[in-house]
Amino acid sequence: MERLSNRQLTISKLFILLSLILLATGMVWGILGGLQYIIPGFLKGFFSFEKIRPLHVSSVVFWIILSSIGCIGSYIQEHTTKNLYSLLLFRIQFLIFFISILAILISYCFGIFGGREYWEFNPILALPIAIGWILFIINFIKSIGSLKKQPVYVWMWLTGIFFFLFTFLESYLWLFPYFKSNIITDMTIQWKSYGSMVGSWNMLIYGSSIFLMDKISGNKTYSHSRIAYLLYFTGLFNLMFNWGHHIYTLPTHGYVKHISYIVSMTELFILGRIILQWKNTLSSAKKNYHLPAYRFLIVADIWVFLNLLLAITMSVPAINIYTHGTHITVAHAMGTTIGINSFLLLALIVDIFQLNYRNDNTIKKSLSIGFWITNISLFIFWTSMIIAGILKAKWQMNITQIPFSSMMLQLKPIFIVIFVSGTIMSIGFLLIIFSLIKKQILSFKIN
Repeated sequence: MERLSNRQLTISKLFILLSLILLATGMVWGILGGLQYIIPGFLKGFFSFEKIRPLHVSSVVFWIILSSIGCIGSYIQEHTTKNLYSLLLFRIQFLIFFISILAILISYCFGIFGGREYWEFNPILALPIAIGWILFIINFIKSIGSLKKQPVYVWMWLTGIFFFLFTFLESYLWLFPYFKSNIITDMTIQWKSYGSMVGSWNMLIYGSSIFLMDKISGNKTYSHSRIAYLLYFTGLFNLMFNWGHHIYTLPTHGYVKHISYIVSMTELFILGRIILQWKNTLSSAKKNYHLPAYRFLIVADIWVFLNLLLAITMSVPAINIYTHGTHITVAHAMGTTIGINSFLLLALIVDIFQLNYRNDNTIKKSLSIGFWITNISLFIFWTSMIIAGILKAKWQMNITQIPFSSMMLQLKPIFIVIFVSGTIMSIGFLLIIFSLIKKQILSFKIN
């Protein structure tokens, strides 16, 4: 059985190792992109910003997707106490994703584009990704079997898997003339699909996180509780409708914006629960702080709190007019992608790689150093982004604007802080990634 041996380089771990490599490359592209902000024309002849941006974004997005697949592939076997329905399908899915992602990144390097936003590659390369995801759905459903009396994390996995495929296909509706011919419809569907897609992979990550919390606590009380299912349906509600705050600036139907505003405010429920459970979190941390996975869970909880404050503020229409298109939006995306998603995924990976035990002290020390470097520099990076966004918002809403180039020149000191903190953060991440890969590099048997 795949889950029994830590010495085997399982397919789940192959997904995770590939995702860690993509996270590392994404960090490198991010550093190069930051350099181009403060040194105009840097590497323009070889890697212009139009290449570096999709290389960075796609690498990070695929880090989230592949690591989520690997974690679910491992945890579903622990949950059912048996192998996946088909390890062969899982191997085929890995090969499809590996070849497709490699082709996508190479196409970016040669300046071959043709897509949109997250998926700037040629739409033809989206086909194998969709096929691979369908194989994942088949494997998941067959492995789970009955849905009766399943814990909340199984429902979160199921919801996230199906909604990801739906939103992924939806993001390609622009290929059809009916949608592409109307710019308002086109932009609305694009922003809607990407907003819901983030909610989809959040379901995958949060479901796995609840599984891990149950595992650490030693019981499944929470994953079967009413509050867990209430949080699940709140998340599902947000997944389906919270995208509306992305289109406040589009001349669409008013009721869409009003509904999205109300939905955005339901996140206050999650925020309230975080505050309510804060004492319990601190108390539990005293008992479990030696577990590396638990430390990543705790810091992700802090970033949930910070990003919810920012997200709720951005969701107010009167404020959104100012923040839309500024570095405040980028700060929210970075805080969510790095502070919440990435730290939760690292907690899961640490557990799957069996680093929660008191051995491997050298690796644990490297993880600890990387942990603190990453979090301190991320906070500086995140705060600097917000400051840059406020200044840009002030400029773009000012009646008597100075030239754009002058405004950007005024922001250069902040961009330098963003670059330096981002570089230090990347070093911290690379230290964590190296420690995790080192733990598995001697594994040689693939199951």
